Amino acid sequence: MGLLDGKIGLVTGIANDRSYAWHIAKGLTEQGATCAFAHLPGEKNERRTAKAVEKLGVSNPWLHPMDAGSDTDLDKLFDAYASKHERLDFIIHSIAFADREWLAAGKFIETPRAAYLQAIDISAYTLAAMARRGREQMRASGGGSIMAMSYYGGEKVVPGYNVMGVAKAALECTARYLAAELGADNIRVNVISGGYLRTLASSAVGGTDTMDEMAQRKSPLRRGVEGDDVGGTAVYLASPLSKGVTGETIYVDCGVNTIGV
Repeated sequence: MGLLDGKIGLVTGIANDRSYAWHIAKGLTEQGATCAFAHLPGEKNERRTAKAVEKLGVSNPWLHPMDAGSDTDLDKLFDAYASKHERLDFIIHSIAFADREWLAAGKFIETPRAAYLQAIDISAYTLAAMARRGREQMRASGGGSIMAMSYYGGEKVVPGYNVMGVAKAALECTARYLAAELGADNIRVNVISGGYLRTLASSAVGGTDTMDEMAQRKSPLRRGVEGDDVGGTAVYLASPLSKGVTGETIYVDCGVNTIGV
């Protein structure tokens, strides 16, 4: 028996088998959960997500396109999910976007208004947008767990993280306000602040070449974070073991965030 037997939920953000969303889905499915998957629009993106999901050992996965910047697409996603699944026990928000042109050291001050607002829209507002659309089905399921992915660059300055750091700060604050409003429905909202992991998303940030080595050298555990570290934390947050935990940002970075110098 698994900790999540009978649980069903939605995972967003799997681009390949190196993404945090993939490791989260792996942890959830290994503990008995059933995952549905949202992917970027287009056949190429669908194939890429399907290929990654196949490595999870999920047969005949439920896949649906989603442009997170489109309210129409979000409506279609949650309507389609509800028509095929009787429960919604968890939502994994593992999406973010910022124009990589502005993700370089010294370029934050040059960030144009449109790029700034787009980063906050896709990376932070979408958490509230998904929570709103999933609320009724999650409440009908007896409550649930909503999780979002952040990074320490939303709290401290990380060279090159720039507007993405601003967006992650907004994401973490959004999660706290959602937690306060959704608690009466027994819906918990938490953020996992994962350490640096080389992914498609992290490769867009300038100045990351030395971050893995630095994390291994400075972290109390003397190693960099691994995908299953975050996957295990997601299992905990989706399970009854964390029934009293909401509104939190949980650091899973081998302790890097505790080190001052």
